[in-house]
Amino acid sequence: MTAEALSLLAVKPHPDDEAITMGGTLARYSAEGVRTTLVTATRGEVGEILDPELDPKDAAPRLAEIREAELRRACEIMGVGELVFLDYEDSGMAGLARNREPGTFWQADEEEAVGRLIQVIRRVRPQVIATENEVGGYGHPDHIKTHRVAVSAFFYAGDVERFPGGEAFRPGKLYYTAFPKSVGRQMAEAMQRAGVENRWGSDGEPPPFAVPDDRVTTWLDVRAYVDIKIQAMLAHKTQIPKDSWFMKVRDVLGPDAWAREAYERARSSVETPLPEDDLFSGLR
Repeated sequence: MTAEALSLLAVKPHPDDEAITMGGTLARYSAEGVRTTLVTATRGEVGEILDPELDPKDAAPRLAEIREAELRRACEIMGVGELVFLDYEDSGMAGLARNREPGTFWQADEEEAVGRLIQVIRRVRPQVIATENEVGGYGHPDHIKTHRVAVSAFFYAGDVERFPGGEAFRPGKLYYTAFPKSVGRQMAEAMQRAGVENRWGSDGEPPPFAVPDDRVTTWLDVRAYVDIKIQAMLAHKTQIPKDSWFMKVRDVLGPDAWAREAYERARSSVETPLPEDDLFSGLR
């Protein structure tokens, strides 16, 4: 199968999640001619405002608009073919009262959300879907809900009786983006040696969203797209300023900091040897 016949769908909760976890992946496959589509559940209405050029009080009421513009710019940088919003509101961090507010993604009717995503799947017909793992990376309600919705849509996109509308389609492979513990340790140790802030704490342990290395099935070489990934991350100016931890890692480790992106293969209709170095392994 030629690259032009391949389709990749990324499903993420907020603007900036796509660039941080799979910016190199989206840039690589876009450059190869693969059809790339990004579905984002919310516009990040209650995110931080770290852009020094913005007055937080003035920017807060229009943060959704600001972050949507940032995301559209990031998609242009990565070459993403299409951006789709599920049109839910940011639920805020776990434990906040906002988690219970109507209109937020956490409170959304799951069947309805799955149906919205299925319509995108049936239209763009991705062989591969990439999304969050079962704990949503770091336990954010929207990340967890994204996992649930994306997994259900993966399985039910072929069921036109339960979810009518459009032509039934079953994607071939489902992946979860992953941050391996070994990578977290390497970054922490390098930062400590360089005398730079250690985000993981004084003990050097990886963050709670890091996964055991044995869960990682797929390592993508995105070295040629590191600069694009960094530019896409920096497009999210409200969330990732130039002096952010992500940029400090780049300064300390250079291109090695973000040269590979890791995934856990959750489901596959084709048998291919592990570890993989291509999300479309067995499908080309």
